[in-house]
Amino acid sequence: MSSQNVSRIFVIGATGAQGLPVVRGLVGDGKYSVLALTRDAGSARAKSLLDMGEVSILEGSFADEAVLREGFRACDGAYVNIDGFNTGEKTEMYWAIRCYEIALEEGVKFFVYGNLDYTLKKGGYDSRFRTGHYDGKGRIGEWILFQNQVNRDRMGAALFTTGPYMEMVVSSRTPMTPTVEDGVVTWRVPLGDGAVVHVALEDCAHYVRWLFDNPARANGMDLEVAIEPVRYADLAAAFERVTGHPARYVDTSLDDYFNGPLKASADKPAGYNADPDDKSTMSFRDNFTGFWNQWKHDIIKRDYALLDEVHPGRIRTVEEWLRREEQRGREAGLGGLWERVQPETLQKHSILKIGEDQRRGRL
Repeated sequence: MSSQNVSRIFVIGATGAQGLPVVRGLVGDGKYSVLALTRDAGSARAKSLLDMGEVSILEGSFADEAVLREGFRACDGAYVNIDGFNTGEKTEMYWAIRCYEIALEEGVKFFVYGNLDYTLKKGGYDSRFRTGHYDGKGRIGEWILFQNQVNRDRMGAALFTTGPYMEMVVSSRTPMTPTVEDGVVTWRVPLGDGAVVHVALEDCAHYVRWLFDNPARANGMDLEVAIEPVRYADLAAAFERVTGHPARYVDTSLDDYFNGPLKASADKPAGYNADPDDKSTMSFRDNFTGFWNQWKHDIIKRDYALLDEVHPGRIRTVEEWLRREEQRGREAGLGGLWERVQPETLQKHSILKIGEDQRRGRL
């Protein structure tokens, strides 16, 4: 059964930054249809899904077994990418496990889990690298592959392991939002000489589609993706070459970082629906200390030869991404990158859905 292609895919996380291009990639040529789960069928993001064609909406929460059963029962494939910033680490782990179990029970043929690196494990269980929104997914990713050793002929499964979106370096309300200081675009982050394995959202569409198109090979695979290891000095230099405007990277201490623009959020729960009185709940400060430490110490690696094979047309350098984004922004009427990072423009747009969801304050 694991070698059979699916036709209709239940997507959890469809309205998120990653979900939108993934759905577009699945339905673009009509091979697949999508049933997208959303808490608000009237939202602009949900309506944009319907505009893609071959997409229908199931309104409800992933934190509801009846809704999960309805969605999985109606489909033969599943793509599950739960927003850990919505749920918090503990809740995400529970519902991710239940998603796998219910999908198996309801007869789904192929299950793709939106994953992140198990940073704590990859860092040798050194708590300097503990990152709740990464480790929560990474633990479940390993659990799914373990279950797959027994269940692979009943329901195939694969992990799609990503990283920070490249779009986050030119977007508001992200851990790496830039500022413009005396006419210089500036990234002030505690990265040292490390590198971030940034991911291009447009490439996510191809990678997820490949997993569903190739279930026999993908069954049991952890497809870990990235553009390249992006050092922020190289990011700034590439920004200058592409836009003709000055840019720089300023390494900063963790104390200065959390006393900067993120000061108001530093001691709040990293998952905004997590219980702040629960001792397991990480603060934004603690979570993103581990986050930056993993990049500063080059904990996360990728197999770029494999990615070249899976996606020959993938974006391979930060400069290539910047040039494509410069052109895309101008064609879409958003302006060039220089115009888009100006404070008055930057604050109007965020690639992440967290601002919208946090205002609603619900799962």
